[in-house]
Amino acid sequence: MIDLSGRVAIVTGAGNGLGRAYALDLARRGAAVVVNNRRHPGQPDADTSAWRTAEAIRQAGGRAIENYGSVEAPGSGQGMVEAALETFGRLDIVVANAASPQASGFSRTSLEDFRAIFDVGFLGTLNLLHAAWPVFRQAGYGRIITTTSSAGRYGQHGLAAYGASKAAVETLTRTLAAEGARHGVRANSVSPYAASQMTADHMRPDVAALFRPEKVAPLIAWLASEACDLNGQVIVAGGGRFRRAFCVETESRPATEEDLPAVLSGLADAPGRAFDNSNQAFDTLLVEAGLPPR
Repeated sequence: MIDLSGRVAIVTGAGNGLGRAYALDLARRGAAVVVNNRRHPGQPDADTSAWRTAEAIRQAGGRAIENYGSVEAPGSGQGMVEAALETFGRLDIVVANAASPQASGFSRTSLEDFRAIFDVGFLGTLNLLHAAWPVFRQAGYGRIITTTSSAGRYGQHGLAAYGASKAAVETLTRTLAAEGARHGVRANSVSPYAASQMTADHMRPDVAALFRPEKVAPLIAWLASEACDLNGQVIVAGGGRFRRAFCVETESRPATEEDLPAVLSGLADAPGRAFDNSNQAFDTLLVEAGLPPR
């Protein structure tokens, strides 16, 4: 079993569903956990989902504290990082899981609503990662795990704001992976399929029974561990099965204005290639055009 004894993690959106499963599993493996989930107005501590998750960890003999910050609020990420350092003396792992659901077409989504959904999904991740980044760099170690979605890669009717936030998270994760590699910081993204409050209305009972949040938790633990050798990757997980997602481009083909439609149509069935970074993608295009790479 992956041992995370002595490590300290922050998990956002950890009151229910996937986030709760992650927090409980990390704690079971020895990590101390800052459990984040916003408090609803008027809720006493014992009625909050963050407190209930943290208390479950404490009752099982683990270490945890609850945090009620709204992830999209300025200073929320810094507050979580400071709570980890003040309570547990260090920070090794951040799991940015919090998101806001959406089920409305673009024409029915006001700019205010779009921004609210996007801010939770993207700024909620950015706030935490930006606060944890200098801690990880100074320590020469860190594990970043973000949450993305197939809606961010492929698009989905009714999920414009949610999908846009997840697409932004994927790009941010790959960029931090590139920048953090020489500092001992690894950043990867998980694209989970699981029965949760967000998906409850869209899963048959037999699907929900198989796609329990606990099926994704072992992946989070491995990505959070020293054993993880992946960096800048997107892992799709659900029902105990896993696959990797890539950004790909086909080979280029020359075209004139007249034959452009036919050439583009032909590229639809051309094989794709994944690149390590944007520079490699451009250099390949230069070579295909008959020029030397930069």
